[in-house]
Amino acid sequence: MSKNVVFLALFLTAVGSAQNCVAPTSQQLIIYRAGSLTRAFKPLEEKFTCQTGIQVKDQAMGSVDAGRQITAGGQAADLYAPADYLDVDLFMKPAGYSDFNIIFAHGRMILAYSPSGLAAKKLPPIAEPGSAPNSIPKAVAKWYEILTMPGVSISGGNPFLDPGAYRAPMIFQLAEEYYKLPNLYNNLLEHVVIPGQNSGATLGKQFDFQFSYEHNARGTAATNSDYRYVDLPDEINMSDPAKDAYYRQHAIVVLPGLGTPKSARTIAVPGAHVAWGITLMKDAPNKDNAIKFLQLLLSPVGTASLNENGPEPISPALVSPADLHKLPESLRSLVKTTGK
Repeated sequence: MSKNVVFLALFLTAVGSAQNCVAPTSQQLIIYRAGSLTRAFKPLEEKFTCQTGIQVKDQAMGSVDAGRQITAGGQAADLYAPADYLDVDLFMKPAGYSDFNIIFAHGRMILAYSPSGLAAKKLPPIAEPGSAPNSIPKAVAKWYEILTMPGVSISGGNPFLDPGAYRAPMIFQLAEEYYKLPNLYNNLLEHVVIPGQNSGATLGKQFDFQFSYEHNARGTAATNSDYRYVDLPDEINMSDPAKDAYYRQHAIVVLPGLGTPKSARTIAVPGAHVAWGITLMKDAPNKDNAIKFLQLLLSPVGTASLNENGPEPISPALVSPADLHKLPESLRSLVKTTGK
């Protein structure tokens, strides 16, 4: 085949692909969301723009940070999707910024490490041997003793800004209760370091362990052979909705509120299973466009994107009975109630 024929075929393929998309419009959709949703939301937003012509302004950051940006910070937003669904229920709804909470995905916390980093420090193995294929290796029974050894550091973030960061001290509280070891929470907390945002700190170099979401860890491990992770007991990894009463009883963080007159000065966030929520802001400037995106997210297309990229979808998504009648009517058939 000649080069001209190849170029023509590629050109026609590109034209055909472009013709499948609606012409771009000046309409907009503004989403403030957790960074942990990037892998799933980016392709979904591209598909949304292709189908509708609506341009998506996507802002990814710590979920509590995002909540403050679109309230006290005065940033316009249509949709807010935090990595802890309770950030909608405890921050947004009581202050009157949103009416409902759709819980659309769930996951677990894992403990990540670098095999070469552990070897360089001569630390004991953190993973139990003999894990079943296609399963997450279990952490050794006394993993917490390794994390509290002299010189060991655990990477963390600012818990006032990000659920991924405030779930680490929750895990420490749950571990102290589960293992019945007094002061384990404090001993683990002493090993937490918070690297600067642009410090270039990496796992296995500047720090030894990191708590992360399973789907993020899975994506990183697929491209980095020196990145591994282990699972913790369900009483600690915050994965099981049936254990929410246990998580709530034994783990809590207290955060500053949104910083607006309508928000409480401080807000207590109890432990709960890891789940992502999404809400429509009451003052959304592009409400109709936001509802269209929610329809896509809650459709089989959205479920497929979450299945491929994580976090794991909840399908149909969940809303409380009290929130159901507050949903736009076009969304009600796409969800089910939680029963409480």
